[in-house]
Amino acid sequence: METAMQNWVDFAAIKRSVALAPLLRHYQVKLHRSGRDQYRGCCPIHGGDSRDAFHANLTKNVFQCFACGAGGTVLDFVAAMDGCSLQEAAGKLASQTGALRQPTLACAKPLVTKKMKPLSPLGFSLRGIDSAHPYLAARSIDTATAEEFGIGFYSGPGIFSRRLVIPIHSEHGELVAYCGRAVDGSQPRYRFPAGFAKSQVLFNFHRAAATAKSVVVVVEGFFDCMRLRQAGVGSVVALMGSALYPPQQRMLLQRFQRVILMLDGDAAGRRASAEIAARLRVHCVAHAVDMRESMQPDQMSSEQIRYLLSACRSTDSIGQVQ
Repeated sequence: METAMQNWVDFAAIKRSVALAPLLRHYQVKLHRSGRDQYRGCCPIHGGDSRDAFHANLTKNVFQCFACGAGGTVLDFVAAMDGCSLQEAAGKLASQTGALRQPTLACAKPLVTKKMKPLSPLGFSLRGIDSAHPYLAARSIDTATAEEFGIGFYSGPGIFSRRLVIPIHSEHGELVAYCGRAVDGSQPRYRFPAGFAKSQVLFNFHRAAATAKSVVVVVEGFFDCMRLRQAGVGSVVALMGSALYPPQQRMLLQRFQRVILMLDGDAAGRRASAEIAARLRVHCVAHAVDMRESMQPDQMSSEQIRYLLSACRSTDSIGQVQ
């Protein structure tokens, strides 16, 4: 009983005694003011590039990312940033602030406190998509690959007008959202529909799961995924960022026995690759491809992609697409 008591932490006391502002400074999160005690910026959790996705309210001491869906209190923020449980986050904050430990049993809670709505299939599909748009050729995506993924330039009405649209499917293959990619340098570079949580889905998972492979390659972006598929790697998924969230991890572990991480070669990608590989090795065989500094998979030739994957242990089961 004494050991169990030592693991109890008064969550309410920590929420009262720890402010969000110094935590944002500690993690070097750069935000801009959007109102009294209200700040916005790029999400430090999933590494998005939208300047308005991540919201922090210093009066209410809460945060919310409208791109990946993460949100909650200081406990949720530390848990998300450090990739740990709420209990572990509470222990870290308690040790740093001297928050009083009380014999109050900490109930198990999800990483994100905001309840996520299940992804529902779209009741429509966009028509008139041009899969031969010059932007795709400039990104080394051939027409056959574009048509397979259903991507192309959309000139119709709506929030994706004059953007490259990318269909996103659930793990069961249901169309659940589109992402619109700017082709003219406008912002945001990637536009997702309001309320869409990237944390609940892995791009191209349904195609990767349909293969007979027991190993999957994980990349960051849409174009990384398509370039690997074009290079002959059928079992590949994209995080749509550099973070692996619990629902995404569940999907990987339920279907695959081995995971190969091929994240970007920048600082963020290297940190994420090391952290995710360490977390996955508790459950499965995980490898990380040694990417050259600042290199991204979609910038590489098919030969370079295959060479790097072949150099990674146990990659022979990835196989070539017939």
